[in-house]
Amino acid sequence: MPDTQQERAAADLAAAVSQLMRRLRTASPQGALTPSQRAVLGRLANDGPAAIAALARAELVRPQSMRVILGVLEEAGLVARSPHPTDGRQVVFSLTPEGREAVASVRHSKHSWLADAIAHRLDAGERRTLAEATELLKRLVEE
Repeated sequence: MPDTQQERAAADLAAAVSQLMRRLRTASPQGALTPSQRAVLGRLANDGPAAIAALARAELVRPQSMRVILGVLEEAGLVARSPHPTDGRQVVFSLTPEGREAVASVRHSKHSWLADAIAHRLDAGERRTLAEATELLKRLVEE
């Protein structure tokens, strides 16, 4: 495929993924949370407790910005802080039961919307094609 075709395919894919992500966000019942706040909750759910610096690196934001995000989440009762196990100068943040419930609720809403859209908007052949494309997308993002 010539470079211009590859660039067009890349642009089309990026636009489609972006639209899908926006649509999934709108399916979320946690509309009061920003995308950054939802990302931090998801990271804590997937990776477990973490310090501010580690979360900031993972989310590609400054530690000061991560402090603000965590402050809002802590005030909402979605995360809690505890002393770092080996470094007394740091604190570790983890999900509270309410935070775990919020993450589960968001994920369920997104997955339900997407499963319904796949079931009702795609025929059997298209669903197979989507499953194959999903495997290709996973390969694209592997590190």
